[in-house]
Order: sequence, then C-alpha cells, then structure tokens
Amino acid sequence: MDPSLAPYIAVGLIFLFMAAGVPVFAALALSGAAGIIMVEDFGFLMTRLKSLPYSTTAVYTLVIIPLFILMGAFAHHAEVGKKLFHVASKWVGHLPGGLAMSSILTSAGFAATSGSSVATAATVGSVALPEMKKAGYEPALSAGAVAAGGVLGVLIPPSVLLIFYAALTETSAGKMLIAGIVPGLLTTIVFIVGIWVIARKGASRTAVTERASWREAALGTGQAWQVLVLFIVVMGGIYLGLMTPTEAGALGALAAFLMLLAHRASWREGMRGKITESFRSTIGTTVMILFTILGAGVFSYFLTLVQVPNQLAEVVVESGLPPYLVVACLLLVFVPLGMFLDAFSMMVIAIPIMFPTVHALGFDPIWFGILTVKMCEIGLITPPVGLNCYVIAGIDRATPLSTVFRGSLWFVAMEFITITLLFLFPVLTTGLPSLMTVG
Repeated sequence: MDPSLAPYIAVGLIFLFMAAGVPVFAALALSGAAGIIMVEDFGFLMTRLKSLPYSTTAVYTLVIIPLFILMGAFAHHAEVGKKLFHVASKWVGHLPGGLAMSSILTSAGFAATSGSSVATAATVGSVALPEMKKAGYEPALSAGAVAAGGVLGVLIPPSVLLIFYAALTETSAGKMLIAGIVPGLLTTIVFIVGIWVIARKGASRTAVTERASWREAALGTGQAWQVLVLFIVVMGGIYLGLMTPTEAGALGALAAFLMLLAHRASWREGMRGKITESFRSTIGTTVMILFTILGAGVFSYFLTLVQVPNQLAEVVVESGLPPYLVVACLLLVFVPLGMFLDAFSMMVIAIPIMFPTVHALGFDPIWFGILTVKMCEIGLITPPVGLNCYVIAGIDRATPLSTVFRGSLWFVAMEFITITLLFLFPVLTTGLPSLMTVG
C-alpha cells in the first residue's frame, strides 16, 4: 500500500471505531496498529508491542498523576470545598451574582488541591447549587457557573492535564505547573467580572445574601487555611527548587491525608470508607489516563513511522504564513475536537502532530501548552460531550442538561476572551516559570 494513504485510513478508522462505541484508547490503539501493518507488516507490529507499552507508561513524570489525584480525593472528603464556599460567600455573596462568584472562587481554591476538572465541578456543585437554588438564582447561571468553575481544575496547579502535556512533549513538569498560576487567576477574574455583568440584568440581580461585616469575613477566611497549606507545600517547594514535582505531589498527598484524619465529621461518617473511596477513585482515574496514554503511544508511533508530524512541520514552515496565524489555526482545531472527545483524548491525538510544527516555528512550548489546556477547557463545557455539564446535571436533576449547556455558553465566550489575552501577551504565561530557581 502507498504509505501516503495510510494516515488518512488510520484517522478514518479512529472515528469509525468511536462511532461504534469503542473506547477512545482502544480506537487509537487499533487504528495505530492497523496503520503500522499497512506500512510494515504484522510481525513488525508484534515486535514493537513487546516494548511499546512499557516505554510509553514507565515515565517518572507520570508518577505525579496519581499523587495529585489522591491529594484531591483526600481534600474532598475533608470537606475543603464546603469550607471554601462559606468563606467566599462572606466576601462576595451580597453582590449581584455573588453566590455564583463564590462558586468560581471556591473552584479556584479547590483546584489548588485537586488536579481534576470533574472532581472540582462535583465537589463545588454539591455545595453551591443548593445554596444558589435556595437564594432564587436562575438555573442556567448557577449551573453554568459551577460547570465553568470546574475547568479551573485542569489549569490551576496541581493540574493532571499540565503534567500530561509535559509528559507528551518532554517539557519541564515543574515549569508547566508554575505557568498555570497566572492564567488560572486571570480566568477566575474574567469569570467573576462576566458573572457580575450577567447578573446585573437578570433575575439573579436581587438573589443576594446578607452582607457580612469586614471583621466577620476576615475571621472566616481562616477556615481556608488548608488550601493555603497544600498550595504552599506543593507549588512553593517546586518554585523554590526544594522538591521535584513528584516529591511535592507525595508530600501534598500526605498533608491532605493528615487533614482528612483531623476532620472529626469524617470519623463519625466512617473514616475507613472515605479512605477506601479515595484510593479507589484514584486508581480508576489513573488507569483511565494510562490506558489513554497507551493507545496514544501506539498511534503516535505510527504517525512517527510515516513521518506525518515532520512533514506537516516542513510544509507549514515553508508556506510563508505568519507563525502566529499558524498557531491560532492549530488551536482552533480543538474546538471541533472538544465536541466529541475528552481533554486527554484531544491531547494525545493532536499534540504529537502539532507540537513539531510549533517547535519548528520557535514558540515556547510552555506558552503553547497553556493555550492548549485552555482550549481543552472549552470542550469540558460545550455540547455534546461537555463532561462538566453532565456532572452538574447529575447533581441537580431538576435542571435539564440543555439548561446547563445554555448557561455554560456564557462562560465559553469568557474563555475566548482569556485565551486571546494569553495569546497576545505570552509573558502572562512564561513570566513566572522564567523566574524559577531550577527547571
């Protein structure tokens, strides 16, 4: 077979398998295997499969993933999210859309203890949605705010998706995590301003809580000490060069575990069950990620075999198109991908093809990584596959899924505003990593 036809057939097989209900990791692996057979033979495929699974997953950087997930699970059972919401509502609950703002602030705070978007949305949603419903908020605004707040879980460090990108591109994991801080804060600010603009004209304008005194709000802030401790332990150690990201993740998981043990309510409700559930959810999520990496490894090897990434990079570099226009077009590819794939699947399909081109054009891989994660965030809150929206619809069954998606579209527009700012001003992304003590 003509090797030039193999990539088109392999890509077509991916969508064919997914349309038939085959899991994404299996669709990638089967398509990649079929492609390798088309350009080589079955014996060659079997030889490569003897070592490929190990070489793809036995990466030291990936050890961070279960540690960050476990830290978030312990923090969830220690009711860190619940405490954060009460603190945030004391500060902004009296403003138009104040409780929706509180959910965004809570999501930002909880994201600093968890690397998962879905976990962030589920934790904050279980606390914030009943409060907003009680206050009389529009269902679309309340559901959309919590779903959108969840995306901060994959941007504000510690983020599993940032580590995933670092592993795929062999970029510094520590710098990728530090790079997420300013974009995460910027996203939080844009969301809060957007909510204020929306709430001033809607039914949520009068759905406010009683204003707390400055003294009461300041004293209540002390309840958020757990988030501060975990953030300093993990990110402070990485930024100052005192620990590697893996060591920081292990210490963060230990600190979150001690916080769970110190949580009295957990003993009454069954500490053993909470610890068991934390480990079970961590194992399940980690295995899902590793299987995705495995499938992507097979498909990426096929692409490398037929030199698709290198050929694409050469074509783009020699085309004479403005480099920033090329990057913008590459990023826009994530919009249709996000309608059908989860964030991890989008990355494993797109990054091996796009990254050589970005590298050849001389762009900072950290800057492109943050922009990529931001584009993946949009997929988490857009139909038909927006996972965060499904999570919120599952928590609040009285709110239809269509209403959740309608509310999230406001935040999609806000996401594009943030992405534009990060695209135009790369220093917002690269400034902090450039000041790190070590890489």
